[in-house]
Amino acid sequence: MMTPEQIVASQKANVETLFGLTAKAFEGVEKMVELNLSVAKAALDESANNTQAAMSVKDAQELLAMQANLFQPLAEKTAAYSRHLYDIASGTGSEFTKAFEAQTAAAQKQFASLVDSAAQNAPAGSEQAVAMMKGAMTAANTAFESVQKAVKQATDMAETNLAAVTQTAAPKAGKKK
Repeated sequence: MMTPEQIVASQKANVETLFGLTAKAFEGVEKMVELNLSVAKAALDESANNTQAAMSVKDAQELLAMQANLFQPLAEKTAAYSRHLYDIASGTGSEFTKAFEAQTAAAQKQFASLVDSAAQNAPAGSEQAVAMMKGAMTAANTAFESVQKAVKQATDMAETNLAAVTQTAAPKAGKKK
């Protein structure tokens, strides 16, 4: 059984975690808004410059050459934007993952303590039931750790693939001129 002080401390820790995660979520949103505003401003400036350049074109060949020269920077900027957006989302997600893992570890520790307490106070002859409960707890912890490792591997693979795509996209876009 938890004492009232333990319950209050647990609730306080949960509220602090909630507010901390909320702050991290807002930081992520702020970063995305800043990124999108800077991209929109840059796009507006480039659009104005490109329109001015298009107005000063003297023939169709010059216009086609100018359009062709716009594609590589566009591909590079799109790749950079995607990478930056992914970094923001990944950073925010990793903060949530850390908090989740900490909360899970605390819950596992608390449950293990509860099982140990129950085992110590169990009546004689219940050793087999206590052993089964401890075995189930160990199996659940092992399964959770396996899922965590699989998610980490999938995340690492996605990051590697994104980096590879980003590195190859801009040079290929440049070759299409």
